[in-house]
Amino acid sequence: MTLRFVDFRDLTAEQRADAARVLRDAFAHMPDAFDGEFDAEVDGFFDDEDREAFAAFSGETLLGWIGRIETYDHAWELHPLVVDPACQRRGIGAALVAELEARVKADGVLTLYLGTDDDFGGTSLAGVDLFPNVAGHIAGVRESSRGHPFAFYQKLGYEIVGLIPDANGRGKPDIWMAKRL
Repeated sequence: MTLRFVDFRDLTAEQRADAARVLRDAFAHMPDAFDGEFDAEVDGFFDDEDREAFAAFSGETLLGWIGRIETYDHAWELHPLVVDPACQRRGIGAALVAELEARVKADGVLTLYLGTDDDFGGTSLAGVDLFPNVAGHIAGVRESSRGHPFAFYQKLGYEIVGLIPDANGRGKPDIWMAKRL
């Protein structure tokens, strides 16, 4: 499949709505994601100068999209990465990440990082009291039978650099990952 990447600023109103739909569908397992404000999350990439996003298309169909947030001079956040659930596990997410890495590296970014919440029991960290010795829990983290995005990012060379215990409620951590570009 040949992918074409289109900057958000070049999307039509209909394509922007489709990007919001993909975001909603990709996070259907997390009903509180983005506080249900999927259109507002997409709009944030037009309204905030520290944010940029682009979408992957096959023909005229929007398959997924990725954003980045300029946070530090040399380390930026990947946020979010979404692929239409009907199109997942076809390399679209990996292609979006590779394209983002190339773009931000060209801008002088040295590290790309992301947070990947486990508020649904996708890792061995869910339901665990991570205090004390939070960092000690990193070495033993594994994916549960439910699956979790951290395993996808590990395959792309990202590593866990930290945990925020109880970020999403007791026993629901945020897993921070990063990659040197």
